[in-house]
Amino acid sequence: MESSAIADVLGATRAVLFDFDGPICNVFAGHPAPDVARHLAAALASFDRLLGDKAYGTDDPMEVLRLAPQGGEAALRRVEDELIKAEVSAVRSAGPPVPGAVAALKAAHASGRKVAIVSNNSAACVRSFLLLHGLQHLVNAVVGRVPYQPEAMKPAPDSLLRASSELTTPLRDCTLIGDSVTDVEAARVAGGRSVGFANRAGKKRSLATAGADVVVTSMLTVANALGPP
Repeated sequence: MESSAIADVLGATRAVLFDFDGPICNVFAGHPAPDVARHLAAALASFDRLLGDKAYGTDDPMEVLRLAPQGGEAALRRVEDELIKAEVSAVRSAGPPVPGAVAALKAAHASGRKVAIVSNNSAACVRSFLLLHGLQHLVNAVVGRVPYQPEAMKPAPDSLLRASSELTTPLRDCTLIGDSVTDVEAARVAGGRSVGFANRAGKKRSLATAGADVVVTSMLTVANALGPP
């Protein structure tokens, strides 16, 4: 059932957009996200103590970045710059790509479809990982977050719109593979399709409820469905 459903979705797809953290790489596997979040919270606290205290309440570095604009432009720039450094460092110790991810990238590339990484992580982080594992030739475009503009991160459609433009492919012909509700929401708002990657227990329901066209539990399912369009 899962295989036939994703084959239907990907059969009409001309460009495959992969989220990065989850479907391709476990970014903070070797450099835990809570540690990075605390580091960013400390940086933010140096500008605004009360805002820093609020930031200490989350284990998610992206949520600290979303808070940073409230501390002013200098605070935002400091947090963004520190996060980029932490991400680039983290992917060096993140380990190999997610099981099935390389097969999915190779299948998408071999099928003649265009391929992009569309991520809330920095482009520098994504490119570092692709280069480290010799995958850069499989990807036509890397679309990371816009520096100093956390409001443009998914669920905002900005990154998908940029990917569509770079790939010269209308979003109606694009499918985003993502492991979070924000991925699905961004694809829906942008007018593209989405495949939810439920890489942890409980995600199948949340991704389906968010509106994913299909939900899979393995990137190998994506790889197997990416035959010639």
